[in-house]
Amino acid sequence: MKRIAISISGKVQDVGFRYFVKSRADDLGLVGFVKNLRNGCVKVVAEGREESLKRLVDICNAGPPDSKVKRVRVRSQAAKNEFAGFEIN
Repeated sequence: MKRIAISISGKVQDVGFRYFVKSRADDLGLVGFVKNLRNGCVKVVAEGREESLKRLVDICNAGPPDSKVKRVRVRSQAAKNEFAGFEIN
């Protein structure tokens, strides 16, 4: 199992981005969370299979229809196995 932290900037709040990510993460069998940050970005922390995590990064780059993603930063982290599912915070 692997873990990544993703920071997405652009027009990513008030466009359904968190719900979009949660739905896709659930479909991919990932666990973790997605949340809005005060600086206008969206943060995702996800754990799961490497291929599923790569797909989630692609999904974050695309975003939902009303979003306008400007930048996606990905950091690898040590998996902690602390999540039971994928949540919106």
